[in-house]
Amino acid sequence: MRVLIAEDDALLRAGLELLLKGEGFEVAGSWDNADDLLAVFEPGIADAALLDVRMPPTFTNEGLKAALELRARVPDFPVLVLSAYVEDRYASRLLGSGAQGVGYLLKERVGKVGDFVDALQRVAAGGTVMDPEVIAQLFSRRGTRDPIRSLTPREFEVLGLVAEGLGNTAIAQAISVSETAVSKHIGNIFAKLGLSPLDSGHRRVLATLAYLRS
Repeated sequence: MRVLIAEDDALLRAGLELLLKGEGFEVAGSWDNADDLLAVFEPGIADAALLDVRMPPTFTNEGLKAALELRARVPDFPVLVLSAYVEDRYASRLLGSGAQGVGYLLKERVGKVGDFVDALQRVAAGGTVMDPEVIAQLFSRRGTRDPIRSLTPREFEVLGLVAEGLGNTAIAQAISVSETAVSKHIGNIFAKLGLSPLDSGHRRVLATLAYLRS
């Protein structure tokens, strides 16, 4: 898999290059700003892009804008955005672009190599990946009368894993319960939130995020 990188922190950028190459990826290009990436981007140059949210010159949302531009040029082009902070308004805009082949992770997740590589692979395959901390903060900002408050601690945990894009088998393994128990939890969750309990993991993520954005 060929990956483009745009990250202004030289050490992190070099670390990402080494990590990806060590995991069998090909780094098709690496830059310290979004404009240089966009200047060379064309269909077929890579299979996915990894971008920091904040880069020169304003250090606000250059990475987000670049991600949206990449997907405007090549519909559903896979992009995984990294941020040092939870900036859910950026995540919402990116997900609003189609929410297929997109991801939003905190930079601290890069240190968990297995999870990071899995997230990148899922995004490249057309999946949706949201950092669990982003999900948690989106939940915490809901009103006190919101149905989300009716979830049990276990249901809340399961919903966080659903929003990360995990299927029932992976969720069952993550929390050490049976798939039957996971299915029951998900049924209860979606009933409480008024969401359709769709079978596809990706569609369940979209339904969850649609609820969070409502």
